[in-house]
Amino acid sequence: MTSLSDNRTEEKTLMKRVKQSGALTSIRVLDLTRVLAGPFCTMLMGDLGADVIKIETPESGDDSRSFPPFIGAESAYFMNLNRNKRSLTLDLKRPEGKGVFLDLLKCSDVVIENFRPGTMDKMGLGYEHLSAVNPAIIYSSISGFGQYGPYRDLPGYDIIGQAMGGIMSVTGWPDSPPTRTGTAIADVLAGLFTCIGILSALAARRTLGRGQQVDVSLVDSVVSAMETIIQIYLVDQREPQRVGNRYEFIYPYDSFPAKNGWVVIGIGNDKLWREFCTAIGRDELLAVQDYKTNIDRVRNHEGVKQVVAEWTLRHDVKQIVDFLLQKRIPCAPIYGVKDIAEDDHIVKAREMIIDVDHPVAGSTKIVGLPIKLSQTPAAVQAPAPLLGQHTDDILREVLSYSAETIEGLKRKNIF
Repeated sequence: MTSLSDNRTEEKTLMKRVKQSGALTSIRVLDLTRVLAGPFCTMLMGDLGADVIKIETPESGDDSRSFPPFIGAESAYFMNLNRNKRSLTLDLKRPEGKGVFLDLLKCSDVVIENFRPGTMDKMGLGYEHLSAVNPAIIYSSISGFGQYGPYRDLPGYDIIGQAMGGIMSVTGWPDSPPTRTGTAIADVLAGLFTCIGILSALAARRTLGRGQQVDVSLVDSVVSAMETIIQIYLVDQREPQRVGNRYEFIYPYDSFPAKNGWVVIGIGNDKLWREFCTAIGRDELLAVQDYKTNIDRVRNHEGVKQVVAEWTLRHDVKQIVDFLLQKRIPCAPIYGVKDIAEDDHIVKAREMIIDVDHPVAGSTKIVGLPIKLSQTPAAVQAPAPLLGQHTDDILREVLSYSAETIEGLKRKNIF
């Protein structure tokens, strides 16, 4: 194989032809993840400008390529999570494939994987092995229970993260069974925390002079997100239960029925409670001792809910929202997905639904990025790649492999 260039200036120029400048333009990520948590993390990094090289198994690739919904034969699930990435197929179980990977490692900043703990070590590609080749590498792992601890080797999926992280125990209604959240929140949280960990390690590298390992688990991520719910038990030894849409610490902060749907009202302090009572023509409630302070209203939430619901049920959703917002009282309709997709603020002003042109699926809509940067804005520059679409480009542009070298590797079925 040809030797690597010590100077990355030329390859960075090539990257910029495809991708405009972003906050992470100088960062290269080797993405060994699949399905959701890892791809969500690298999606964020790609949107922020990083050069994300998605390394996939030859022939099959990321499992989510076969997940619905489909546009023709292409998975919209995969397309949403893997935009702004380049796909390289590589058989890491073969010595030649491992050699290509190590060549890429030498000119990369981040490796991210979400295999079961120990898998990369068995392949000779664990943190100790890779940091010996490139001491500056940030090596990030996402797993169900983390890289150490008694549960290390147990399988980890989103529903397991939600179950053992506690969120299912407090989601739903008092008479309902433990309930999974409507989205894969354990995977999403782990992806977010991993992204934060990687960015922190990149910042620390400036002073440490070397990289480090980032270890994030699905269960830890959900436990962290439970925040004050866990404090109830730690402080009061009371185990929180399912309470519907009510909030344990503030009231009225709940969903309420209208004539034609549902609204949420969030009265976060006593001043807002007084203003709400006056707005709905119920000043006499201000003299009710059980409703006087927030802690009183939390204790007597059933009575408060009945009072509020008696008013909301007399009006339709739009009337309630328009009226209360005019009074500067926090209130909103409960949106369905259709409402989100048709809302001008969300879709147009905030660009949270965007159009991309896929080489096979054609024009399609995907979810945008919520991080808005003033000087280095995030953007979707490229659609999700076809399996192995950029293999030759990466080998030529990043590794400076000759055509002969590439053809020789192809004959060995490395790609």
